[in-house]
Amino acid sequence: MGSLGDTQTGSKPKKFNTELTDYSTDHADKTGPYADNLDVDALIVGAGFAGIFMLKTLRDQGLKTVIFEAGNDTGGTWRWNCYPGAGVDSEVPEYEFYWPEVYKTWNWPNNYPDYKNLRDYFHHVDKIIGVSKDCAYNTVVVGAHFDTEEGKWNIKTADGRTTKAKYLVLGTGFAAKRYVPPWPGMDKFKGIVHHSSFWPEEKVEVKDKRCAIIGTGASGVQITQAWGPEAGELKVFQRTPNLAVPMRKRDLTVEEQERIKPYYPELFRYREANFAGFLYDWCERNTFDDTPEEREAFYEGVWKDGGFRYWVALYKDNLFNAEANKESYNFWAKKTRARIGDPKLRDLLAPKEMPHYFGIKRPCLEKTYYEQFNRESVHLVDIKNNPIKEFTETGITLEDGTHHELDVICVATGFDVVTGVMTQLGLKSIDGAELEKEWIPGAKTYLGTTVSGYPNMFHIYGPHGPTLLSNGPTSVAVQGRWIADAITKMEANGIKYINPKIEAADKWKKHVVELNDKTLFPTTRSTYMGGSIPGKVYEPVCYSGGIPAYAIEIRQALDKLEEGFDVVVNA
Repeated sequence: MGSLGDTQTGSKPKKFNTELTDYSTDHADKTGPYADNLDVDALIVGAGFAGIFMLKTLRDQGLKTVIFEAGNDTGGTWRWNCYPGAGVDSEVPEYEFYWPEVYKTWNWPNNYPDYKNLRDYFHHVDKIIGVSKDCAYNTVVVGAHFDTEEGKWNIKTADGRTTKAKYLVLGTGFAAKRYVPPWPGMDKFKGIVHHSSFWPEEKVEVKDKRCAIIGTGASGVQITQAWGPEAGELKVFQRTPNLAVPMRKRDLTVEEQERIKPYYPELFRYREANFAGFLYDWCERNTFDDTPEEREAFYEGVWKDGGFRYWVALYKDNLFNAEANKESYNFWAKKTRARIGDPKLRDLLAPKEMPHYFGIKRPCLEKTYYEQFNRESVHLVDIKNNPIKEFTETGITLEDGTHHELDVICVATGFDVVTGVMTQLGLKSIDGAELEKEWIPGAKTYLGTTVSGYPNMFHIYGPHGPTLLSNGPTSVAVQGRWIADAITKMEANGIKYINPKIEAADKWKKHVVELNDKTLFPTTRSTYMGGSIPGKVYEPVCYSGGIPAYAIEIRQALDKLEEGFDVVVNA
């Protein structure tokens, strides 16, 4: 396996892939997880961290479980994200499974793996626990509804198969629905164009080419670092500056990893004890408890250690107190501006006046991002007040008529974040409502793991969980164990299905909003507030109370199942 190439099913080839169904294929092999009219205990959607965690966990509980994966191999995000420079923003061993049989037989080349390292890791996981034998690849879910009489989900896939399952687990994460703005003329452009998340496996040649990157989110930053030294000319189209922080990537030896592996069980427990699921946490002091000199020294130390420490290991009031937050921004700006030669670029990339409060958009980690703009061949195109008007055969035209001649364009415009993952699956409630339409006024879940009207359906690393405010594998473990224990409880007590009560979901959403309103998050349209898709409701989509508090809350709810769920027992 390995390639996510341009798989098409019957229709004429598209300029570039934009939908998951572009990867659906008809399968000659109709056995195992590819069988039509499959009947299983649990069907999982997605073969990334969440899906694989649930497959092993539910299999270990004796449940017949399969995964449907739209891509052609394991890895989830890391199967799709193969754009130049793609890598993870969490360190290892924070960013891996806590299963001894996996970590004892694996070592990483560096502390921040790139997508190739992560694909190798997932192949190792597959080899050790056997994922592929229970996984149907190039299989895209396009419809599902729950039959209350039978107590089972009926799931349809793009290739025409139907499957029944008592439990439907969405391990689809927060970023599986790409967002491509509807710019006119995209199909006219005669050069090469791809969305960063549907990047082809084969290398896109940029040497001596005129290249553009639209967007400065995580993928835009990483591609800029990769293309800056290579491209003939590179133009980075920026609407909002990225307040990125230093990654501090370094090589790891086998010896140093083997030396600390006896402590891994404790480290994996410890990551769940910290706000964002990392091996570090907020400083116990508030910003102004320290003198200016002490603050400077504190910021300097956190900055030097790198990674997300200069986000979720700052003073504990940094995401709550506006004046405190300005202090952390000012230090960031001072450090970053010193790396940019051109004064005009300095003001666009790291303005003295903060464009938004620091850390209320998930920061990106960078190594040489700002230095790329010191190259004569790299240019910043400010499109905040002069947006893209259209694509032409030869490039991009802005609203003021400026035309940029281009050979290669990367559309790094991100995702219909958090909620779009679930609304694209064709899910229907027991009342016949479509989730996609139900959530237009806003997402509604109970506990960030279930949705009222969708019995026996669970989701991981999606709406109203810690999600984007956390390290993925940590959230996956906390939510995944909860789901597995809920299912165990149901099986042991002869429960046919559980359906979250509407009032319980209303109360949970109110709780998520109230937690969020105590922070600075509502001050900016960001991924935490539903993302930047035009017309999408402005609301918090993540639980902002931290992983330890979240774990306690969902466990209490599981102990009092009848309070939050309508519980239907087998006749």
